[in-house]
Amino acid sequence: MDRFLGPHTPEAMAHHQLTENWFNWDMDHPSLNETLIAGCASYQAFNRYLSGHDLYILPRSRRELVKILQRYAHDAIHNAIAKARSTLEEGGYSRICHLADESIGKVLDQNDNTSYLLELHRPQRDHMSNNLTASPSRHITIK
Repeated sequence: MDRFLGPHTPEAMAHHQLTENWFNWDMDHPSLNETLIAGCASYQAFNRYLSGHDLYILPRSRRELVKILQRYAHDAIHNAIAKARSTLEEGGYSRICHLADESIGKVLDQNDNTSYLLELHRPQRDHMSNNLTASPSRHITIK
């Protein structure tokens, strides 16, 4: 995870704050902290993708990868809002989604992160082809 969002990034710190203070993270302000929720959602989206859970169709392009990460982030946003006891300001949901989507885009733009994530869960072709060609043969006798 450090490759994408190191421990001192705003996203990692937001994730830490929400997970460590899950009981009262939303009581500090009269309305929800949109930046905090967006950062945590972005972090959780990458964490979920890296784990491979709920990943049934592998992305083939950056566009498909972005859609998956955005869906994961929006799930995390929904969960945070549902757990919160503070209110969300008007337009807050759209702003949170936009901030999380921007964060995802910035991470994918760095280094070779997009290609790395696209190849992460793909089966190794060499390993598969070796297994197919190295299958043991049996001698069958016909009587």
